[in-house]
Amino acid sequence: MIDHLGDFKRDYFAGELTEANIGDEVRLLGWVDSVRDHGGVIFINLRDKEGVVQVVFDPSKSPKEAVEKAKKVRSEYVIGVMGRVERRPEGTENPKIPTGNIEVVGQQLLILNTCDILPFPIEDNINVNEEVRLRYRYLDIRRPSMFKKLLLRHEVYQKTREYLAGHGFLEVETPMLTKSTPEGARDFLVPARLERGKFYALPQSPQLFKQILMVGGIERYFQIVKCFRDEDLRKDRQPEFTQIDFEMSFVNEEDVMAISEGLIHYLWKEVLGIDLKLPFPRMTYKEAIEKYGTDKPDLRYGLELVDVSDIAKKVDFKVFRSAVESGGIVKGINIKGGAKLSRKEIDELTKEAINFGAKGMAWIKLENGKSTSPILKFFTEEQKQQLFERMNAEDGDLLIFIADTYDTTHRVLGFLRKIIAEKLDLIPKGEWKFTWVVDFPLVEWDEEEGRLVSLHHPFTSPKEEDIDKLDDAIKDKNIALSFKSRAYDLVLNGEEIGGGSIRIHRPDIQKKVFELLNISDEEAEEKFGFLINALKYGAPPHGGLAFGLDRILALMTDSDSIREVIAFPKTQKGICPLTGAPDYVSQEQLEELGIEVEIPQEEEKEEA
Repeated sequence: MIDHLGDFKRDYFAGELTEANIGDEVRLLGWVDSVRDHGGVIFINLRDKEGVVQVVFDPSKSPKEAVEKAKKVRSEYVIGVMGRVERRPEGTENPKIPTGNIEVVGQQLLILNTCDILPFPIEDNINVNEEVRLRYRYLDIRRPSMFKKLLLRHEVYQKTREYLAGHGFLEVETPMLTKSTPEGARDFLVPARLERGKFYALPQSPQLFKQILMVGGIERYFQIVKCFRDEDLRKDRQPEFTQIDFEMSFVNEEDVMAISEGLIHYLWKEVLGIDLKLPFPRMTYKEAIEKYGTDKPDLRYGLELVDVSDIAKKVDFKVFRSAVESGGIVKGINIKGGAKLSRKEIDELTKEAINFGAKGMAWIKLENGKSTSPILKFFTEEQKQQLFERMNAEDGDLLIFIADTYDTTHRVLGFLRKIIAEKLDLIPKGEWKFTWVVDFPLVEWDEEEGRLVSLHHPFTSPKEEDIDKLDDAIKDKNIALSFKSRAYDLVLNGEEIGGGSIRIHRPDIQKKVFELLNISDEEAEEKFGFLINALKYGAPPHGGLAFGLDRILALMTDSDSIREVIAFPKTQKGICPLTGAPDYVSQEQLEELGIEVEIPQEEEKEEA
């Protein structure tokens, strides 16, 4: 029989009870974490959002009716308990929980709801398929580790607001239904019923609106905002994700970076109790690429890239020599202690290099005073010694090399560096290695589109010294490729957690950048006209940054995926197992919108 809650009110949370409550009569509400019958004495661990406390229904201390009802209780039943707080008998204390020295002797028990057979235990360290966990997310959230992650997320929200509001920022909401603008990924489109044939787009970011807010005189804006991108998913991507977004007027890069560092320092101190050292180090984009093979380097371990092109071009090994002669480079990594890797493991690394776009991978093993490799026969003794000195090689090391174009060599070695660090367990736990990456190129050449494209977005300002060269750059792409932008990314442990830039605030410069990117006046007006017009009305110099909140939380909680820190995430296929979204809608709904949908034949067969 299910009881009614009636006027039964909780006066304590389970986890709030302490030895100071001994002798108090308390009322508790929550879930049955576990239940044990010890010869007619029923022990129930009652759980709520603050913790767990043991409740005892003992025939010698509790009413018979309450004891009999307690015998019917099962895991995850919803119950109410009235009882007296007592010290646990000596020798029965549980030091693993905060309430381990006390227990509640039950006098009244309400069974407010029962629970079906669970698809998985409500406990940590369960071996359950992720899709099953997401289908029953309401149960998954009850697990202590998941609950703690959502609690930490809440704390980060509150501390973010506290910090930014304390530094003069106004929280302003921007629209979810807006105009489709090209920002690097596909938009999610929403049909407009009242404007047949037209569509809203869900925002990839509040970029244009936050710039308009600066024109509006807000000066300091922030928002914890949902963003939407219809792109292929992986562990650090979701179709909808959350940003800590802010923008500032009358600032330069140093101002924005200082506020960003201050916010991160505040979050780590207030939420994790860790006092980070400021300021964070900085490196240029060029240094990051050439030293680590990526613009988001993980600085917790070495494995730095070493350029050996000048040596490689002199050896008789055709792969090395031809790569350099055709304008490419040869670079390597010294894997300290890597000589212990077997030939099979080296071959697996070679396959990975090929998967990432290389033609192959050369290697040299130094072991027991000897150096072995299929390529050493192409080296003179002097060239071999030069190579070993350059690579700081010693006995026990494994040297690997990629010979290819500048971009391919760095990209492949950057991927291999990460794989090697994971394979050899070189990544220390509990370290926070932040770095700013600055001086990004303004543009890059897109072979597919046959034009220059923004490395960040078209509203990023060039360096001030390059602005006067824009007219020449429009005529000569090589000049444009030498331009640096006023952009900056914050990287933590190999993950980009935030990025931003100083924006273009003058309409004449914005027009020239559009021209540089081969965006016509007509296209610019169609896509960005509302921003361009706003810039004509006294737009202040401004800049900002957006932090990937989900990524930050995944790092803070040492989670493998951002799905672990989102209450109701999608799978890697963009599906919500809990609700079944995305799903078909009725024909009537489609007709209202003037939309016809072509269902793939395979899905039609499944429905039939």
